[in-house]
Amino acid sequence: TTYLNQWTPFLSLSMSDVNTLIIDPLREFAKDSVRLVKKCTKPDRKEFVRIALATGTGMVVMGFVGFFVKLIHIPINQIIVGGN
Repeated sequence: TTYLNQWTPFLSLSMSDVNTLIIDPLREFAKDSVRLVKKCTKPDRKEFVRIALATGTGMVVMGFVGFFVKLIHIPINQIIVGGN
């Protein structure tokens, strides 16, 4: 009975409450999603190249950062551990 008492407020909802709580937010979300997709455009070649270069540059920079961190980590680790 405790489990049923926990859900009693939801079991007594009227259809207007269901509309307000569930249907209206879903309808609004669908409307906003359609509006967003209609506004989106395919990038032209110049914009695509610029985005690709920025992404590639970021990957290269992150690679160098990782490389130098590893490069510094190896000697420090050898000093701490005292490897042969």
